[in-house]
Amino acid sequence: MRAFGQPERDSDDPRLQALNYILEAWDEATETGIASELMAYAAIYTALTDLVAAFGEDSVVSLVNGLGPRVRKGEFTLSKGRHLL
Repeated sequence: MRAFGQPERDSDDPRLQALNYILEAWDEATETGIASELMAYAAIYTALTDLVAAFGEDSVVSLVNGLGPRVRKGEFTLSKGRHLL
């Protein structure tokens, strides 16, 4: 799987490069039978622990508190025509 048809690793955008690495690992894990939901929980846990280490707990709490309204607005609902990043 690639991020919306972008070249796998030759993009100059480090955000797309990072996303494509995650998507490759995700695909590999789900192909071996690991449920997508478990991958999602593991990804969230890993992201939050890295963010806490980099920015501190208070900053991460602010980030997490801001996610609810964004989810409700559909920012993370993938549909045709929407672009990621």
